[in-house]
Order: sequence, then C-alpha cells, then structure tokens
Amino acid sequence: MTDPTCIFCKIATGAIPVERFYEDDLVLAFPDQTPKAPTHVLLIPKQHIPSHAHTGVADEGVLGRLMTAAATVARDRGLSEGYRLVTNSGEQGGQTVSHLHLHLLGGRPMGWPPG
Repeated sequence: MTDPTCIFCKIATGAIPVERFYEDDLVLAFPDQTPKAPTHVLLIPKQHIPSHAHTGVADEGVLGRLMTAAATVARDRGLSEGYRLVTNSGEQGGQTVSHLHLHLLGGRPMGWPPG
C-alpha cells in the first residue's frame, strides 16, 4: 500500500525518478538530495509506513530487510571503514518526511553525540 501524497511513495513507484542504488521487492535505496556526508543514502520500505513508531510485529520482515539492504549498500559504496545508520521518528525526533526511512551515512568520521 502506498500513499499518493507521499514523496517517498512516489519515488518507490517510479513516479519520481531517482538513481537506484539497491532495490528488491520490499526496499529501495537512493541518494539523499541534501547529503550530510560524502556518502548519504536513504533506504525506504516500498510500502507506506509513516514512521518507526508505526511498526509492529507484522513489519519485522521489512524492518529486517531494511537492515540487510543497508549492509549491502554500505559494502557496495565502499564503506569498509564504517558508517552510521539513523532513523528519525516523529517531529521531535527530527523526522521531516512521514515515511519510514534509514539514513546511511559514511565516508568521513562520525562524531558523538550525533545531535
């Protein structure tokens, strides 16, 4: 199920074209338009899930696939020295697009705390 008003759903369905770094039946990975690191990839489920807070046991398959897809993309992008995975949930968590997504950031040292 997709939301016709959601930009990430439009990307997932191909209505908005992007460079696709990874794609399978559940997940899509593509470059972030405003990168915060030399490598900044977004990974989204193809189905519309508003945020991590909206997931449950029924979503374990897609959540697991997001994580394994992130590892594949990190290897494919040459991030053998390390990378960071981030998901923001809700306005107070910094989420700006209401569609679950992971940020894969790499290519430079990451500081702590993140924000």
